[in-house]
Amino acid sequence: MADDELILAIDQGTGSSKALLVDRQGEIIAKGSAPLTQTHPRPGWVEQSLDDIWDSIQRAVTQAMTGRDPAKVVAVGLSTQRESLVLWDRETGKPVSPLISWQDQRTAQTCQDLIDHGHGHLVRAISGLPLDPMFSATKAGWLLDEHDPDRARSRRGELCLGTVDSFLLSRFGGEHVIEIGNASRTQLLNVRQRAWDPELLDLFGIPVQVLPRVVPSTGPFPRAAGLAGLPTAPPVTAVMGDSHAALFAHAAWQPGTVKATYGTGSSVMGVCAPGTDVGEALCLTIAWQDEEPAYAVEGNIRASGATLIWLANLLGSTPGQLADLAATSDNGGVHIVPGFNGLGAPWWDRAATGIIAGLTLGTEPRHIARAALESIVLQVEDVVAAVHDAVAPVDVLLADGGASANPVLMQLQADTSGRQVHRALAGDLSPLGAAHLAGRRADVWDQADLRNLIRRRRTFEPQSGQAARDSAGESWRFALARARRQP
Repeated sequence: MADDELILAIDQGTGSSKALLVDRQGEIIAKGSAPLTQTHPRPGWVEQSLDDIWDSIQRAVTQAMTGRDPAKVVAVGLSTQRESLVLWDRETGKPVSPLISWQDQRTAQTCQDLIDHGHGHLVRAISGLPLDPMFSATKAGWLLDEHDPDRARSRRGELCLGTVDSFLLSRFGGEHVIEIGNASRTQLLNVRQRAWDPELLDLFGIPVQVLPRVVPSTGPFPRAAGLAGLPTAPPVTAVMGDSHAALFAHAAWQPGTVKATYGTGSSVMGVCAPGTDVGEALCLTIAWQDEEPAYAVEGNIRASGATLIWLANLLGSTPGQLADLAATSDNGGVHIVPGFNGLGAPWWDRAATGIIAGLTLGTEPRHIARAALESIVLQVEDVVAAVHDAVAPVDVLLADGGASANPVLMQLQADTSGRQVHRALAGDLSPLGAAHLAGRRADVWDQADLRNLIRRRRTFEPQSGQAARDSAGESWRFALARARRQP
């Protein structure tokens, strides 16, 4: 790779699509971004338009490439939102359905019915994932029930089911494939055999002919054809789920190294041995695969940044203003449990409801703002503690994602957990991780080069004592019990 050659990283997320240009030193030299919206046709339903997603990618890439020579782009890496699912026509490439978001809860009753019929243990044992509407399997069944109820078109190979990465790769002009880390989030993959599982396909009613071929995180993939400003269609050399890519960008390649991504929801993830017993609190997933697969444990929190957005809308404020308000206050005895669509890890309680507990006549907006921030860090700490118990001691928490830029939140996380928090200053770790793996595959870097890249971080040290942490944890558990309707 010449010194002036570049890697393009595309991050297709829930709220926006981003594009980064990364040079040989690992520095981000250009960025582009385009926002995305969601629709909510019914309570609990969350959908996005594939046309809007494709258009947002085009706009983000165009911004990043402005004034740049496209011939300098030697490789493309993709990071994508996970678990979201779409159905499209194989011949025309046109979507048959909207994208059903990972946040969507329309199949919650289906999951409960499967649990009631005793399938929960089987699904977790094979897929590494609990029966929950966040994952793709019940979405797949719902989509086929709506658009191919007898599964005839699916069995003939006329339809394609896929996650965001699968759809984008097909839009580039490639065959129907899916990256293995994203495949491991569908709940249709045998996570240890790394192949579609016949027993799970039968349980969820999914013909194998409608599914993509599973490939490693380094492909082979089609070239990135059809992107604005890139007439040469550079090779796609890496694809990763967004949370997996952030873990890779942190260089968190050893057990006991854990990161938390603070986005709409939060993902707490750390590498583990394939045979790790994750219990009921965590998921076992495939983080990435080049020559060999890297396994990880993960806990998914449904509402973190979404809690601040909700409260800001409720109070006629902004998330930034709420954070400023929270910085100068305690919680006044108030706790928010953001069970808007139930609770994710480590509780996996679909029946939990969102509550504000501890209100008095003296409660002020600043107390509620503080409680909103605390709800994020307390949920993260619950999952980090589960990783600590299941995998290895966790002394340092690596942080990334949009909300991690708030120093009040990061200090609160350190105080709540009693661990150092190292916040990445790069700010775009998902696309950066995809760029790192893409560059390694394209021989821009080897593993030692990646290890030695400069990763700028800010460290937050715990400032509260164990007694304060114990008291906060006890109050939080009391509020959780109320949200989960426990005595």
